[in-house]
Amino acid sequence: MIQGVIPLLRVSNAAVAQAFYCHGLGFQLEFVQRADINNEDPCYMGVSRNGVWVHLSSYPSDGTRGSVVNVIVDNVDELHAEFAKRKVPIDTPPVDQNWGSREMYVKDTDKNCLRFIQPAVKEEE
Repeated sequence: MIQGVIPLLRVSNAAVAQAFYCHGLGFQLEFVQRADINNEDPCYMGVSRNGVWVHLSSYPSDGTRGSVVNVIVDNVDELHAEFAKRKVPIDTPPVDQNWGSREMYVKDTDKNCLRFIQPAVKEEE
């Protein structure tokens, strides 16, 4: 039985990534593992927000920069207001898509894209 999925994003600088995801996007740092405690990189870390986890790695063999993660949210506009207060650069502000969802895209410094998606409200039949 599948119990969940944790996306892994490749980052080039662990300290920059941690600041962006934790201070900018409001995730909480859950763990950090470094190959050498005297060096910031390479590093593997886990961050979470509201029970949603993302792993970030600056190890060269872990993924490629420029990946995409779809994050399902209750209210894109509230999240946009929160990010704006924190001065997070927004790649695509909230927009109603022609397939029914409302979406906002944010990219980290490694061009990994987090697509915050508010699903379309299903009309009752």
